[in-house]
Amino acid sequence: MKAARTQNFWSGSRPRSTFDLPSASVPRWRSRSGGTFDLVIEGDGRLSPLLHEAGGHRWQRIPPTERRGRVHTSTVTVAVFECAPEAMWEIAERDIEVFTTKDSGPGGQHRNKTESCVVMRHKPTGIEAKASAKSQHQNRRTARAMLEARVRAVVDAKAASSQARNRKSQVGSGMRGDKIRTYREQDDQVTDHRSGRKARLSRVREGMVELLG
Repeated sequence: MKAARTQNFWSGSRPRSTFDLPSASVPRWRSRSGGTFDLVIEGDGRLSPLLHEAGGHRWQRIPPTERRGRVHTSTVTVAVFECAPEAMWEIAERDIEVFTTKDSGPGGQHRNKTESCVVMRHKPTGIEAKASAKSQHQNRRTARAMLEARVRAVVDAKAASSQARNRKSQVGSGMRGDKIRTYREQDDQVTDHRSGRKARLSRVREGMVELLG
């Protein structure tokens, strides 16, 4: 429920004019597990204004269901990434070494006497794939597919690790000490802790974020 309210707050208070997005951009929310939401903006957008939003945002309000007038606080952490379109991916031929060998084990005389087994090695990473069916032609295709899958898994894992470090550097620990702004609905006030400036929340919701700069 908190995640849903947080999404509604941010989507409702961040009009197109806030980030000066081109008219071709179509912002849309995408939900993920763990209370995380992605705001995906497609088109030739301007990344610089969005980068200024990276960090921790503390949101304070008195919910309508709060009978004692207590202030509730939620924290939203924002990280900004530029997502390049995913292209077709394959290993360059110059990065592959191919070996043919005789395979041991069951399979008949043809399999054991001819060099039908194919081993492919990705030279930059040392990753290998082996296929040992009776047909060398089939083994080449199988080994190539296996090698590409294994190398791609390693590349994707490194990219995910790099993005995680980037996200961590942007949002910090998510604790109160790492916040960049505090939004107080009950006072109609926003405080930017980097500039020390304050503005009316209602005006910031209209897109006037420059009041905090």
